Amino acid sequence: MVLIKEYRISMPLTVEEYRIGQLYMIAKHSYQQTESGQGVEIITNEECEDPIHGKGQFTEKRIHLNGRLPYWLQAVLPKVFYITEKAWNYYPYTITGINVHLYQNLAYLSKHLMKTTMAQMIIV
Repeated sequence: MVLIKEYRISMPLTVEEYRIGQLYMIAKHSYQQTESGQGVEIITNEECEDPIHGKGQFTEKRIHLNGRLPYWLQAVLPKVFYITEKAWNYYPYTITGINVHLYQNLAYLSKHLMKTTMAQMIIV
């Protein structure tokens, strides 16, 4: 038997205001994590359109991890080690793909849906 939990959060803003705030906070977090060549490098950030989901935002980022890994792992990996994140944000749908630069077969793809109404947001 599978137990499903549903969390409801009352939101004092519209869906469009939430979408803009979400994009802003993602950009702000990326900027805060970047320091002297380490952290997040934004390659592409542009609007896109999908026949199923409609208008959205496509973002491609390189996340440089070498300075954030344990020393024993830094000794094994090359100096140029990063992962590439490609995200299609068709609010309330989000599709995210992650690839490891050195290992092309190592990839991850996730799809998220946020069901939203004016009064509440449900994360499934």
